[in-house]
Amino acid sequence: MGESPRQSWVPVAVLLGIGYALVGIVFAVPASHVQAWRLAAWVVSAIGYGAHIAYERVRLQHSPGPAALHVAVAVALGAFGLAVGANVHSLSTGSTTQHRQLLLLALGIWPIMTALPAFLVALGTNVVLARALGSAQGKSQGVHP
Repeated sequence: MGESPRQSWVPVAVLLGIGYALVGIVFAVPASHVQAWRLAAWVVSAIGYGAHIAYERVRLQHSPGPAALHVAVAVALGAFGLAVGANVHSLSTGSTTQHRQLLLLALGIWPIMTALPAFLVALGTNVVLARALGSAQGKSQGVHP
């Protein structure tokens, strides 16, 4: 069976989604220097986010809309993983029924709440990259605007 010459974006989105969730969970474990660990989690996640945008644009050569959607899917998967982790943690810590109900809502709310801004930022970034890379390619091929 012939494979498509274009690589699939799904494995990368799933891998990054798992990575976002793991970073959020693992970096929350240390009880000392909590603010530093939170900042480190943000930095590691931002690096993954930026790398994903670049991968979609440069390697897979997706247009800005689909590329932003793929990045947002990875972020939503990561948020869902964090919500699952929070639900599991609540079972082991003896949370109240009301708290557990709120965490169940988080399974749907956190992915939406994170995916929308992730999509908008990725879309804007991809539009800028598309213009910059298009301009750079045009100059290297002798095309003048």
